[in-house]
Amino acid sequence: MKKRLVVWGLLLAVLLVPGSFAVLFSVPDKPQLTQADPLTEALPQQCSQYPAHDYLDQNGTLKLVVWNIYKQNRPEWQPVLQELSANANLLLLQEASMSGELHAWLQQKRWQANQVNAFEVLGEPAGVLNAARVAPQQVCAFTALEPWLRLPKSALYALYPLSSGQSLALVNLHAINFTLGTAEYQAQIEQLLGQLQQHQGPVIVAGDFNSWSEERTAWLSQAMTANGLQEVHFNPDQRVRFINGLPLDHVFFKQLSLKTAEAPVSDASDHNPLLVTFTLSE
Repeated sequence: MKKRLVVWGLLLAVLLVPGSFAVLFSVPDKPQLTQADPLTEALPQQCSQYPAHDYLDQNGTLKLVVWNIYKQNRPEWQPVLQELSANANLLLLQEASMSGELHAWLQQKRWQANQVNAFEVLGEPAGVLNAARVAPQQVCAFTALEPWLRLPKSALYALYPLSSGQSLALVNLHAINFTLGTAEYQAQIEQLLGQLQQHQGPVIVAGDFNSWSEERTAWLSQAMTANGLQEVHFNPDQRVRFINGLPLDHVFFKQLSLKTAEAPVSDASDHNPLLVTFTLSE
């Protein structure tokens, strides 16, 4: 924990000192998918496929946790994550750092986990992470380089089997943050929406969208609507917000029935978690 706090606290200083970036950070040449489930430890690759042995939902119900976990920099992350995930089918984490503690927790709880190795910090992969009670039929890693910081943001596109006979297409996103315009931001999200265009079943797109400007928020709403997705509205809605009041985290969906959605307060990260329950549409 102390090592990660020191490393991330020095990020800005490192970026300002020529040649020091490579000392702490390692960035793959292309998107890399890594696995951290109890059964296998695969070599890095962009995509993986698994045989379908079970369904993601439980009797037609899907319970989802979406949370920017802030690189597990706060000591309460593990008991809070345990509580949030106790009855969940699927965890979508952003800013996950594959520390020994997180890896051990995933194995102990027997989560089937896939992570994007967007970059490594002193050997620890960092990027978005999916953890589910079943393996995905397919999962692929995507990255997009931050224009200023030169560290990639990441996303996962995955297909999970459902008891309806369909597959759930899922996007877990940590969007580009620091840009003057929206060109890179739009390109990252459009690439992921393009993966959904041939999918015929239910869809969830969720994560930390860094939607801190009116321009980003308006474009995001338009893009999701154009792809047939509607936004989840939370009650209570304690999502982290930018200084102008715009929320950064979102969940969009289609061909599912929304039952409950809440965003409670938590001090275990700099973002509050999103807890959503869906049922499969008849």
